[in-house]
Amino acid sequence: MPESAIRPEPCRQPLRARWLGRQPYEPTWRAMQAYTEARDQNTPDELWLLEHPPVFTLGMNADPAHVLDAGSIDVVRVDRGGQVTYHGPGQLMVYPLLDLRRRERAVRWLVSALESAVVDYLAALGYRAAARADAPGVYVSGAKIASVGIRVRKNGSYHGLAFNVAMDLAPFARINPCGYAGLAMTDLATLGTQQSVAASAANLLPCLARRLEVDEPPLSRDGFLPFGSAAH
Repeated sequence: MPESAIRPEPCRQPLRARWLGRQPYEPTWRAMQAYTEARDQNTPDELWLLEHPPVFTLGMNADPAHVLDAGSIDVVRVDRGGQVTYHGPGQLMVYPLLDLRRRERAVRWLVSALESAVVDYLAALGYRAAARADAPGVYVSGAKIASVGIRVRKNGSYHGLAFNVAMDLAPFARINPCGYAGLAMTDLATLGTQQSVAASAANLLPCLARRLEVDEPPLSRDGFLPFGSAAH
């Protein structure tokens, strides 16, 4: 019998889900760092769902040459992998703050779970989407609709998923998205589905819960950063 057939299923840990509305990028990033740094074996896992004002972010080893024309949009170098991407209004951010060791899962599982949740959600809306092994994210007819970038520290994950809902896609033309010159980007509105970011957060949550192997949590509408927003 293959090893995979006898591997026990990991424990189904609970998850708190928070809708935080629109939050500035850097305080949110610092809050994720602080949450991860302070967590211990009893710290609950959380899922933060929100959107950001316009910002370009560069991964730790990203080539700044992929920023072609930042203009008035801030460029922030952050501690995730990958190259450059754009975040802005109309884009749903999903930040999973999980203890991967407690869940007995690896980072590749988390990336796949986030991608698969978006694929599932798009399928429910009638769109055929797929992930790509060579370029993490989700694509519809060759255009990218979701990007994934994860950091793991002390077995805790942060950063996460950017899902394009109804946004101004023009800033993507001012970078090489994810390091790929000319990569086409799309969003739900361009595909023909009009939906707010808040509605997309609520509608995507069941797919996220299923792929993250948790019971669907209620979506708390706090409207504030949960932890350490003033840290660093």
